Amino acid sequence: MTIQQLEYIVALDNYRHFVKAAEHCFVTQPTLSMQVKKLEEEFGVQIFDRSKKTLVPTSAGEKILLKARQIIREVKQLTELVSNQMQSMEGSFRLGVIPTLAPYLLPKFLPKFAASYPQTRLIIHEQQTSDIIAGLKNDLLDIGLLVTPVLESDIREIPLFNEPFLAFFPNDYPLENKETISPKNLDLDNLLVLTDGHCFRDQTLNICGHSGQTQKLNFDYQSGSIEAMVNLVKEGVGYTLIPELAVNQCYLTGQVKRFDAPEPVREVSLVVHKSFSKEALIDSVRKEILANIPQEMLSQKRYVRVNWR
Repeated sequence: MTIQQLEYIVALDNYRHFVKAAEHCFVTQPTLSMQVKKLEEEFGVQIFDRSKKTLVPTSAGEKILLKARQIIREVKQLTELVSNQMQSMEGSFRLGVIPTLAPYLLPKFLPKFAASYPQTRLIIHEQQTSDIIAGLKNDLLDIGLLVTPVLESDIREIPLFNEPFLAFFPNDYPLENKETISPKNLDLDNLLVLTDGHCFRDQTLNICGHSGQTQKLNFDYQSGSIEAMVNLVKEGVGYTLIPELAVNQCYLTGQVKRFDAPEPVREVSLVVHKSFSKEALIDSVRKEILANIPQEMLSQKRYVRVNWR
């Protein structure tokens, strides 16, 4: 058994396709197939069920793959420690960002980060929270930017800031003449929310005290984009909640209202697998983000965190 063979079966599990796994490992498909077969013969068990249309691990294979991933992580961690890589910023790193953060947070820190660390290349993936967590666990991502807590025992959370939720209404929407609003006074029938799978949707419903279907408009709109909902509101269709960082990005023409104190917020954090050892990268990304967001978001005194799980 070799580390390379373990990497082959992990790649095969990730891609569920011999050719794609071979391309990922930079070997030919026959070479990968032969090495996987050798490992199965050495273990005396079949790791993958090849009889089905889609390649899947066997019951024994799932246990082997779980251990293989752990071994690969530990070997990678040991290699980094030996070569003093904990403080190195050189190389490519994979960053996963949720869709309700990416368009608003990345422009604030990414250009300055790239200028400050020219030896570091960030490969950015816009994904939902569940995909980012899976990517960290399966070594497909190095670091994530999302909303916490995620309540995963093998994921480390590094809280960054608290971002308030704001309510966005059309210009002609009937509102009381107050600077702030209460969630209790919101009309749920006209609330536009994101589709299932977005933590921002769950937090919006938690703020408004509702857990089911909200829209009673004369159409059913399933959106994965805050910008799309904002554009509908601009045209007088319902209202929605938006994160504060979106205010300047979305060129809002309408009524933006803060909530009564304590304001509802989402906790934005960096997340990594607990085995991740690139502390220099974590610290550099963290510092660059904190230096380029409104400083009032760093306060915890006037906020109440809204969970999504």
